[in-house]
Amino acid sequence: MKTQHFDIHQAVTDTIISAIERGAGEFRLPWHRSAGSIVRPINVGSNKPYRGVNVVALWAIADQNGFSTGLWGTYRQWAEAGAQVRKGEKAAHVVFFKEISVADDEEQSETRLIARASPVFAAEQVEGYVPTKSDVTTLPMTPIEQAESFVAKTGATIQHGGDRAFYRPATDTIVLPPREAFVGTPTISPVEAYYATVFHELTHWAGHESRCNRQLGRRFGDSAYAAEELVAELGAAFLCADVGVSAEPRADHAQYLDHWLKLLKADKRAIFAAASKASEAAEFLKRVGT
Repeated sequence: MKTQHFDIHQAVTDTIISAIERGAGEFRLPWHRSAGSIVRPINVGSNKPYRGVNVVALWAIADQNGFSTGLWGTYRQWAEAGAQVRKGEKAAHVVFFKEISVADDEEQSETRLIARASPVFAAEQVEGYVPTKSDVTTLPMTPIEQAESFVAKTGATIQHGGDRAFYRPATDTIVLPPREAFVGTPTISPVEAYYATVFHELTHWAGHESRCNRQLGRRFGDSAYAAEELVAELGAAFLCADVGVSAEPRADHAQYLDHWLKLLKADKRAIFAAASKASEAAEFLKRVGT
């Protein structure tokens, strides 16, 4: 009997679709992080943050289960850290890419990247783990000071005025409402709302041909505009997490929700591509903004 292959693309996509649908009634998405959960997931073995689609997938699992530490690892990594995964705990899955050599009909060899799944567990699912000082990064500045410095160092031209936030490719300019126009909620301050919006538009800005030269290509077709908004949503969430600023949904983005769900349901690799583009933009911005 043939063993059924585990489809990591479908598994991760289904996790994210489920998380989106759970919060759709109030337009709350798995990458909208509030105080107490505004860090990127960290691997306990390497003490490095996860990247790309793994960030979104682990945020979705954490949101579903009420996990807040943001610390994850494989069964072996937890054992090496002196901890034991509790019996019966269900693993989440992250993806890593392995290079393999493939020969064609003419015996020419080429290297391809193959997606592989790795089961991981959250710190809340283990016993006996004692956090070390290296698990916590102390920032030299407050999140708002860090956000202000970060944005200034990018060199992006930002103009204030009007009542809409957008990136204008023709002039390579970000346009934002005045700072005092931003309002807070019980989980986000007005100034955090401002910087979350700036990070969204900076992700668009990073896609310019002189920077990341973001090409969404045939994969997204007629949905390219909605896909670009998804990339900017994710890029903003990654940057918010990196500087410790809460991220919340923008009301004007609710219109894209159906497009995103249709996109993910039609193409199990779409969220991988969008998250990869968002990570690329975030890494670019971090290089120029720090």
